[in-house]
Amino acid sequence: MKQLFSKYTFPLLAACSMTLFTACDKDFAEINTNPNAVSVPTTAYIFSKALYDGAANSGNKGSLLFGLMQYTTSYNDVEGFGSKYTASQVNATGGVFTNSYPNQINEIGEVIKAVKDDPTKVNLYATARIWRVYCFSRLTDLYGDIPYTDAGQGYNLSIFQPKYDSQSAIYADMLKELEASATALTIANTTTFGNSDLIYQGNVTQWKKFAYSLMLRLGMRLTKVDAAAAQSWVTKAIAGGVIREYADIAKMTYTSGGQNINKNPIAWQLLNDNYLRADGTNNTEGGKYQQVFINSLKANNDPRLSALSVVYVNGSASSDESIQKGMPATINGTKPSDFITYSEPKQTTVLKVDAPLLLFTAAESNFLLAEAALRGWYSAETATNLYETGIRASMKQWDLISGTTGTIAQARIDSYVAAHALKTTGTVATQTEQIYNEVWVGLFPDAQEVYNNYRRTGYPALTPNVYPGNATGGKIFRRFLYPVSEQTLNRTSYNEAVQRQGLDDLLTRVWWDK
Repeated sequence: MKQLFSKYTFPLLAACSMTLFTACDKDFAEINTNPNAVSVPTTAYIFSKALYDGAANSGNKGSLLFGLMQYTTSYNDVEGFGSKYTASQVNATGGVFTNSYPNQINEIGEVIKAVKDDPTKVNLYATARIWRVYCFSRLTDLYGDIPYTDAGQGYNLSIFQPKYDSQSAIYADMLKELEASATALTIANTTTFGNSDLIYQGNVTQWKKFAYSLMLRLGMRLTKVDAAAAQSWVTKAIAGGVIREYADIAKMTYTSGGQNINKNPIAWQLLNDNYLRADGTNNTEGGKYQQVFINSLKANNDPRLSALSVVYVNGSASSDESIQKGMPATINGTKPSDFITYSEPKQTTVLKVDAPLLLFTAAESNFLLAEAALRGWYSAETATNLYETGIRASMKQWDLISGTTGTIAQARIDSYVAAHALKTTGTVATQTEQIYNEVWVGLFPDAQEVYNNYRRTGYPALTPNVYPGNATGGKIFRRFLYPVSEQTLNRTSYNEAVQRQGLDDLLTRVWWDK
């Protein structure tokens, strides 16, 4: 009996088990599928997300670079790190690196992977490559050598400790990518990202101009390290056609409602850091415009002052230029008694969350072309005319930000241009200084691009803030620090980069900053 039981027990249990598992298996896939998830991602949606993330994290646009370029400061040492170089806050510079790779770098890489081998999606591929260059250029300009070739390949190729490429190699590849992408863009192929393209809504002609404008920007970045290469790429960019018209400005569009990702990232960060109360005194982190910036605008009778700055008087924001006043960067930890009397960003322009974020403007093109003309690299227009056109464009673009026409009166623009004509006598250095003093004001609030040009040209000639306990010996720092996590999670690659580039230090210069 025991043998009989043993002989038939397993087949019986197996049969029962099969019946049971068959019953359990019914609707297994449906039950275990997340109804709110997608199995095949939509490339256009990923592209939109890459645009949002790239625009938001292409540079630390808050207190760090705003303070470094002496636009803002704070009596709070944490918020005032950029203007005070406070030693205890130096690791904050690693944040852009940390946020970039899992977000826009990974996202745009997935877009490229999805479209690169489809001949019907040539415009999608070219557009994605251009945006990838934009994102990487902003990243390498802050840190120097960074993961580039191996970046974003953890899922695809199981590369979890990517090597760092030299900045010289990164620049060479980015410029080649821009040339290839601009050439590949074609109106004949009508497939674009359409409304998922938050910059140009699929306009191929404008993306081509954006590509050549980035080529102009990056080409000019090489002036100190390789003037011949700089001239070659700048000439090529001009021939291709850069952004010159108001309508062609590369800009990200935003809304005032919805999720925070849909809001202008500069305005949203500044508001949340300091200015939500809009009363001039309850500024969470103690931020105000810096004395250097406001004094310069007032000394030059610059009409942009009333477009970007207010002082709160009896609870109301006043743009009266006569009362605008910047706060010194040397205040040590205690809120000054006259705090409310200092200027801060204007709610209807700089802090407008549904204002577009300007990525590349006609003003920037004209200022760069003015320098190219001074160098003898461009002869179709004079440096004087290009410089003046740049000033006019930089004032006109406040209409885009405010959403109104005539934010700065034409008569004020004309008067300013006449009073600040490019000097026809003196050295090229003197004229270059004039151009980049205007870049300082004209590209605001793109503090990173101003920082890039400051390191390359030395202008504006800002005086460093010698603040107690600073990390740089009272010098404006030249690069950001890699995040501390790279020293443990990617040590070999990190060490190779440091050995090649120099100490992971705020004063180590990146490759093009000689």
